[in-house]
Amino acid sequence: MISVRSRGAVSAIFVFLGLIAACTHAPPATAPSVTTPKFPDFVFPAPPQGTGTPALIDQHRSAWQFLQAGDVRDADRTFNAIARVTPAFYPAEAGLGYVALARKDSQAAVSHFDRALAQNPAYAPALAGKGDALLALGRADAALGAFEAAVAADPSLSDLKSRAEVLRFRNVQQQISAARKFADGGQLDESRKAYQSAIAASPQSAFLYRELAAVERRASDLDAALADAEKAATLDPIDARALALVGEIHEARREWAKAADAYQAAAAIETTDTLAARADAMRERAAFEAMPEDYKAIGAAATITRAQLASLLGVRLEDVVRRARGRNAVVVTDVRGNWAYAWIQAVTRAGVMEVYSNHTFQPNATVRRSDLAQSVSRVLVLLAPDHPRAAAKWREGRPRFADVSSGHLTYPAAAAAVSAGVLAATDDGTFQLARPVTGAEAMAAVEKLAQIAKSTAR
Repeated sequence: MISVRSRGAVSAIFVFLGLIAACTHAPPATAPSVTTPKFPDFVFPAPPQGTGTPALIDQHRSAWQFLQAGDVRDADRTFNAIARVTPAFYPAEAGLGYVALARKDSQAAVSHFDRALAQNPAYAPALAGKGDALLALGRADAALGAFEAAVAADPSLSDLKSRAEVLRFRNVQQQISAARKFADGGQLDESRKAYQSAIAASPQSAFLYRELAAVERRASDLDAALADAEKAATLDPIDARALALVGEIHEARREWAKAADAYQAAAAIETTDTLAARADAMRERAAFEAMPEDYKAIGAAATITRAQLASLLGVRLEDVVRRARGRNAVVVTDVRGNWAYAWIQAVTRAGVMEVYSNHTFQPNATVRRSDLAQSVSRVLVLLAPDHPRAAAKWREGRPRFADVSSGHLTYPAAAAAVSAGVLAATDDGTFQLARPVTGAEAMAAVEKLAQIAKSTAR
């Protein structure tokens, strides 16, 4: 026979078990039938196979029906009842996350979804919900990561995949806009970070690498700039701007030949005189840098030697000299081993510079105005067949010089040089035959001859 005390204890146990059963299996009210979901974008937190009893799952579905019917209060009570009695049933925790979203409490929603994900990190409904909550909190990058993880866990979430793509595009656009704004304001580090974020989201967008490279170049990080500009050109081989930027970066690094190649490649895509001119200029710089120091010193020299003039004529008028160099077989005895030996041989054989009667060239002798006039007039003779009309003016010109009479032996050479516009008389009308020639003066004269040589016959 059971005592009164025992019967009381048993009764208490049955009451306790009844409360548990009520919390576990009985919803607060009968779940309504839902035809038009209140929250169609919410992903039902379906219990994975083997998770929960049939009665628990039915109660979980009832909670979701309350939520989709707009009865947030009963949905919250039902999900909470499940979560209190069966904490391991994490779909209910995800359901509470969606209840918090319905109440627009995004921070609480994140907490609920995180608790569900702590038990199953690949639970797609919780990942999707967390993405919505993070997006509402303004954390677009983190939201995108959550959406992408949800789609990876459950590829059937096609609508979510589309949302992720739209969000990714929007994020990239915002990052690009911010990157450009930072760059315009001179905030180069911030601009670089924004571009790098955009590239992480859209790694095949060539223009992003090009714009990042331009920022890195402004920041004087030429190694990074070159790598990103070349990446842009690889992703989009017909992007002339990317190739031109590669050229600019090589130019800044004083890699003249590589800069020339890049400019030439850009010019092949976008035909412009500017790009072609840059390519030519870079090739000239490359050739100049390979020259002996005596040649590179010409431009700044107060006076130049005959060897320097020979090299200048031989380099800048290479085609003209090459065509004429077989005309004169000469013997020169004092240039063997000289740094300008090849050019001296070329210009003397072309008859552009003279060898003295004792077979010496005197490579270290100072060049005077009379010497330069003679060389200019000889080049003009070589150019005359291709420019007959202009040559007639050169030959017929009779300029007057206050210090050189028309009967002077050097007058014809000085007159031709001045008539062709290669040399000029001084302001007081003198030619100054004996004055030493500066390097800049010699370079200007030879450049004018090169321009005549390249001009159309007239």
